[in-house]
Amino acid sequence: MYYGEFGRLVVGVTGASGVVYAKRLLEVLKEKNIETHVIVSRAAERIIKHELEIDRADFEKLGRYCYREDRVDAPLASGSFKADGMIIIPCSLKTLAGIASGYTDNLILRAADVTLKEKRKLVLVPRETPLNAIHLRNMLELARIGVVILPAMPAFYHKPKSINELVDFIVGKILDIFGIEHDLFRRWGT
Repeated sequence: MYYGEFGRLVVGVTGASGVVYAKRLLEVLKEKNIETHVIVSRAAERIIKHELEIDRADFEKLGRYCYREDRVDAPLASGSFKADGMIIIPCSLKTLAGIASGYTDNLILRAADVTLKEKRKLVLVPRETPLNAIHLRNMLELARIGVVILPAMPAFYHKPKSINELVDFIVGKILDIFGIEHDLFRRWGT
């Protein structure tokens, strides 16, 4: 069932380093009772195992509905599937390039394409450094059509004392984009 404003989000998890961001985002969305449809790529499955030391099944418990990237027949591959938007976290630069070129050979890319064609919010969280001119060109191309490029670049003005606080900053910025209330970090001047 579609719950309206900020009730249903699609979350893609790709094979870039930084799956801790996806894990924390899904934890917070679950706490807020937001319906999540999670797509985990094969490469992300390996990164989850390496960085979080959990298996795919344990990770997927954080989402309400979970899909493999080859499930191109999943409901969220259609524009008739209502969602408030999509977040790809972390977003590999391969995935970002696929979105920029309209290449939709897996469910993450197809869901992103549907999000764009239906004029919904799409947030990409690339976690790569340094960036070359091709990466920047692809990001600019997407930003020009309204995609939010939110690199995993935490701030330090809130004086974080742990990695968890750095992760919460990025997750909080994503929630801000969707207008979802949170207290994950102390805002500037407060």
